[in-house]
Amino acid sequence: MSGGVDIEREGANKNRANNSSNVAATASSSYLIEDMDSSQWTSWLVPMFVVANVAVFIVVMYINNCPKHKHLDIEGNCVAKFLGRFSFEPLRENPLFGPSSRTLEKLGALEWTKVVHKHQGWRLITCIWLHAGVIHLLTNMLCLVFIGIRLEQQFGFVRIGIIYLVSGFGGSVLSSLFIRNSISVGASGALFGLLGAMLSELITNWTLYTNKAAALLTLLVIIAINLAIGILPHVDNFAHIGGFLSGFLFGFVLLPRPRFGWLDRRNISANAPVKSKYKSYQYMLWLVSLVLLVAGFTVALVMLFRGVNGNNHCHWCHYMSCIPTNRWNCDGTA
Repeated sequence: MSGGVDIEREGANKNRANNSSNVAATASSSYLIEDMDSSQWTSWLVPMFVVANVAVFIVVMYINNCPKHKHLDIEGNCVAKFLGRFSFEPLRENPLFGPSSRTLEKLGALEWTKVVHKHQGWRLITCIWLHAGVIHLLTNMLCLVFIGIRLEQQFGFVRIGIIYLVSGFGGSVLSSLFIRNSISVGASGALFGLLGAMLSELITNWTLYTNKAAALLTLLVIIAINLAIGILPHVDNFAHIGGFLSGFLFGFVLLPRPRFGWLDRRNISANAPVKSKYKSYQYMLWLVSLVLLVAGFTVALVMLFRGVNGNNHCHWCHYMSCIPTNRWNCDGTA
């Protein structure tokens, strides 16, 4: 967006969109799970999330109403004017084919000042459902379809829905602690939470997998590529990291699978020794992750609403979101 106002959580251009779509497809095809259950859930929540995000974007574009803006003589003409009030802002204002930053801010984009000083904590949630443009929306929704549907089929809508929403919230909280001068929108924190949950699910159910090393290596490469893309300007990598850590810990809590053969215990002789549903290391990971989740969210929220600037306590952390080079500056200028 113009003036470095917006930090899009997914993609600054078409190449970014294509990269994320390819990564999501790779995640779906390469993350091989030996499904121990004979049946799967029907995925309906993830498709509903997609429909909801698209519907919200349509409403945002309707409210935006580009032809009515008075700044067009400076920024240029609306893009796709044949769409009427649904036409996009001039490319100088928004290269992702979407609304203005003012509209996004009005409708719930994440902004530190409004969250802390104006007590608009609801922005930590609403920003997850807003997108900066068509490219941004398509990128995130493709990733959500490729990653989310398979997870929902395996673990059900309740657990995956919780991970998605809590991870999005966690990404918003971490973003607010480190980013002060820009607004942020997008579902990529929630999507990174699903990636984190995939990793912890692989670890906690390690003994149930075939091709363990290949599955782990593939997933780690996918995560590393996505996080590496996050160091480019205009991409909120703090939302990615916060969402990933939230999903990673929640995966240990919500996605452990019963030990092999536990579901068939009724067919075992009554004199046979009874084993617990989960292995001891799964219980340990569950407890440690739950403690870290509660402690982490408590500390982060206290720091946020006290107005603590995370950059003052971690002078190198800004490099996790953007690394300046001779090709660009981290203030968004080339």
